[in-house]
Amino acid sequence: MALSHLLTKNKRITVFSMKTIKIHCFQHVHFEDLGCIGSWIEKNGHAVEYTRFYENPSIPGVDEYDWLVVMGGPMSVNDEGEFPWLVEEKKAIKAAIEKGKTVIGICLGSQLIAQVLGGKVYKNKEKEIGWFDISLTGTNDSENLLNTGSANPIKVFHWHGETYEIPANSIHLAYSAGCRSQAFLYHGKVLGLQFHLEVTEQSIGAMIENGRNELVKGTFVQSENEILAQATCIGSNNRIMFQILDKLAKQ
Repeated sequence: MALSHLLTKNKRITVFSMKTIKIHCFQHVHFEDLGCIGSWIEKNGHAVEYTRFYENPSIPGVDEYDWLVVMGGPMSVNDEGEFPWLVEEKKAIKAAIEKGKTVIGICLGSQLIAQVLGGKVYKNKEKEIGWFDISLTGTNDSENLLNTGSANPIKVFHWHGETYEIPANSIHLAYSAGCRSQAFLYHGKVLGLQFHLEVTEQSIGAMIENGRNELVKGTFVQSENEILAQATCIGSNNRIMFQILDKLAKQ
């Protein structure tokens, strides 16, 4: 938070302005982008740059940004043979955490953070694709970053087949019927979300277009029509995402 003073004839007025945050985004595929996080960045006058691993796996030095946002993707954290840039990406995530940066991981991003912090990443018993409820742990606990005053459980958008152990020294924030490890917070500044609060109509459409072969009906897999029919949930998901980002920005 930056502080400045305006002098008038009779008094001094103290003005607070939000510091411009330099955000770097690790994007793994073209169809899983920042979504509404991009809108929050623009609205608040922050700066964002990208490493798009599907184009150029060039990673900046850890001192070149304040926040690191790690997006999702269809690959596994264990696919280093097929995607060798995963090795350097994990090193960069570890460096950002050790440097005390704010780090946010979504879906694959949360799995990468979990693994970097020593948690095992493995196939979930069920794929989870579509709109399903998550329940918050310790909803009266002020440390639960997801406790934004919304209803509990919260219907959110999922698209994942793997999950992770909650890393040591982390707060377990949420779980669902299909997957115990839905979210965690490490040292107050490192957030892993297994689900997609950032989705927009465009990004959901892109995910369906590029992953339609995965929409095989299952206990926790919805059809394309079922997913699109619940698009009214996008607004509430985006509001929660904005509230979480606001909380992190005030730290």
